[in-house]
Amino acid sequence: MTADLHPVKEETFNTSDRINIDPKGFLREVDTYQLTDFGLYMARGANHPRFGYLESWLLPELGLRANIFHFRNSVDERQDFYFDIADINVDGCVWSTRDLYVDLVSVTGEPIDVLDIDELAAATSAGLITAEDAERAIDATLAAVEGITRHDDDPMEWLRALGIELTWADNVELVPAE
Repeated sequence: MTADLHPVKEETFNTSDRINIDPKGFLREVDTYQLTDFGLYMARGANHPRFGYLESWLLPELGLRANIFHFRNSVDERQDFYFDIADINVDGCVWSTRDLYVDLVSVTGEPIDVLDIDELAAATSAGLITAEDAERAIDATLAAVEGITRHDDDPMEWLRALGIELTWADNVELVPAE
């Protein structure tokens, strides 16, 4: 495996216990879960050095996790939305994700950036994911890029056209970094 190659990142979202188990196995308390007919919204603090709050929407039908990272003032990051291409499964009150390596970074009104296609290829070659997983990742990536591009590089407009209205917090309080 190359230095950048890592096993599939898996995450758990338990809506009844109001916890999120992140890919490193850390149990995170969740401020808000909101279940809709198209997905699950999660909002929680983050003691990460780069960001202090995280909002995510899990969208199983699209194979997407839409995120807003609320960055710390010292972090110069230019993005409105960060999308993970992922398998999303629901078992009662427990949602789980398998990150399929590809990421999309969006600044509304600008062409979307597709990241980590090389990681997807390397993970497939190394047997970390199956060819079927890679195909789903590519299909989800192409659908998102095409949809966002056709809606003037506005991912929220694309999702609204699909009948998916994502809502985000008006204000959040950043958790101190560890």
